[in-house]
Amino acid sequence: MGKLKGNFLFFLSLVFLFLESSIAVDTITPAHSINDSQTIVSAGHKFELGFFNTGDSNYRYLGIWYKNIPVRTVVWVANREFPLVNNSGLLKLGDDGTLSIVNESRSIIWSSNSSLTAKNPVAELLDTGNLVVKDAGDDNDERYIWQSFDYPSDTLLPGMKLGWNKKTGLNRHLTSWKSSDDPSPGEYTYSVDPRGLPQLVLRKGSDEQFRSGPWYGTQFSGVPVLKVNPVFTPIFVSNADEVYYSYNITANIPSRFVLSQSGSVQHLSWNDRHSNWYLIFTVQEDRCDNYDLCGSYGICNINRTPNCDCLKGFEPKSSNDWDVLDWSGGCVRKDPHICHEGEGFVKFTGLKLPDASQFRVNVSMTIGDCEAECLKNCSCVAYAKLDIRGTGNGCVTWYEDLIDIRQVPQYGQDLYIRMAASALEKKADTSNNRKNVTIATTISVASAMIILVLIGWFVSWKQKMIRTQQPENQLTISKVETEEDLELPLFEFATIQAATNNFSPANKIGEGGYGPVFKGEIPTGQEVAVKRLAENSGQGLQEFKNEVLLISNLQHRNLVKLLGCCIEREERMLVYEYMPNRSLDSLIFDESRRSSLDWRRRYDIIVGIARGLLYLHRDSRLRIIHRDLKASNVLLDNEMNPKISDFGMARTFCGDQTEANTKRIVGT
Repeated sequence: MGKLKGNFLFFLSLVFLFLESSIAVDTITPAHSINDSQTIVSAGHKFELGFFNTGDSNYRYLGIWYKNIPVRTVVWVANREFPLVNNSGLLKLGDDGTLSIVNESRSIIWSSNSSLTAKNPVAELLDTGNLVVKDAGDDNDERYIWQSFDYPSDTLLPGMKLGWNKKTGLNRHLTSWKSSDDPSPGEYTYSVDPRGLPQLVLRKGSDEQFRSGPWYGTQFSGVPVLKVNPVFTPIFVSNADEVYYSYNITANIPSRFVLSQSGSVQHLSWNDRHSNWYLIFTVQEDRCDNYDLCGSYGICNINRTPNCDCLKGFEPKSSNDWDVLDWSGGCVRKDPHICHEGEGFVKFTGLKLPDASQFRVNVSMTIGDCEAECLKNCSCVAYAKLDIRGTGNGCVTWYEDLIDIRQVPQYGQDLYIRMAASALEKKADTSNNRKNVTIATTISVASAMIILVLIGWFVSWKQKMIRTQQPENQLTISKVETEEDLELPLFEFATIQAATNNFSPANKIGEGGYGPVFKGEIPTGQEVAVKRLAENSGQGLQEFKNEVLLISNLQHRNLVKLLGCCIEREERMLVYEYMPNRSLDSLIFDESRRSSLDWRRRYDIIVGIARGLLYLHRDSRLRIIHRDLKASNVLLDNEMNPKISDFGMARTFCGDQTEANTKRIVGT
């Protein structure tokens, strides 16, 4: 009997040992350390903390990663600069609430170094991915002794703060990894500008590479993608205690911002269907996001070639430099005589507000008071409304040369720049001339409309007379031929809406002068690209009709294929075959992707473009001049074959025609 009892107790002890080792815990106490083979898991099994290594390296790091994602994705690293050389490390929690990593000689290589202490400390890994040290039983986040969210690595998770605690001087910022296999701090940092103008800044070392423009009520003026959308909600707080950026997700999908080794700030979400991270967008969208590309008083417009121009009232400082596309010298005033009688401000619209070394911010001043304040100070060169808190008031004034200005297609702001009296007089003269031209044009248009109505009536009568004289069978054949010439599948709006997930920002793959482009999947399973006419687009119905009429009649391996269109409601949408490698400019202007273009592939792309042009100019049934050929209008399929796209500006020629005149300036 005693032997049986002893066996039973032994069996129970094995069961308890098994349960203890198999049930994941989310806390560490002073009595229980974590060794290299152990981990802790958050209560909802979303995140895991433990020791890991990268690639073929033997170095060991303490980190946090997603628990249920098959691709290990590390979101935080403790000992980035001081890796363990073997698997003998321990994570310990001291009686005062200090976390520390010790090596095999029990020397501390990393610690949390909190100035606060706890009576009954416990370290807990939360389902947010935050490792916190607190008093046991106290869940008030304002009383945390220490938290990993205050010391980010290269990843910003929902609920994390990116910015400054003005009371303690704590600067929460992202720092890139040195390489994909080396989590030690790299060259790039991403942070909130501490100087007072509330904006996000990317730096390489101490050199600025990109800035978001200031926060304006609901979004950053220069980054349209960082706005409220179905995927996430941005948050920006600026007060006496702190200034920070954060975000919350609207769906229960793993989501993160990451600062890559090459300096790209990317927003990624997990795709269960394909078991990979899906790139929603990159914060730096195009070349115009390169900091100070056009120099002082220069403006960058990605839809123009070349991209840089001087603001009205300014001219290149060195014409020779600008002729060779070196814009770094910037622009100077055509009339430098400011701070004289008759001067004032000229309004520029749709801009990312500029940067400058000297500026002042007043969060309570009205825009009228702002103008008066700037006009009184001869050193003030510009002002703008800056509604950081969403109160309707707020003002920023600049006192040095204005740099890093770009045209923003949506959500741009108004900027008022100080101009000499002569520049204002020219503007007034131009305005009067435009009024006179408008009146004359209105009269001419009215006369022309009357003439066109009469001509239209006569042509309609003449065609009716001709039709009555034609045989019935000839009329039927003519109708059929006309329908076949213009045959193109029509998609219902609901089909396009479902294919693009209701035009979700997660499906947006680009934007041009016509409007945004979305990736979608139609019911047949085919992936498509949907180009949707924007309300504020500079293009319109004529370009839409032009593209439908031209490209639907063209078939060539180096021309993009138009699959159909949608003209339901007020919508004007074009549906193309999807090009997975996007446009040529996204490769040649991206340092990280440019290396994929070896010389053989570059040669093949050049030949493919030439073949497409040859077909348009000589071999197609319609002789077509594209008139807007540039790298962004050359798309690449999955085999890197080039396909010419965007025929909205194209013109057709007759078979024997060699030249033609145009009354409209278009394209590049």
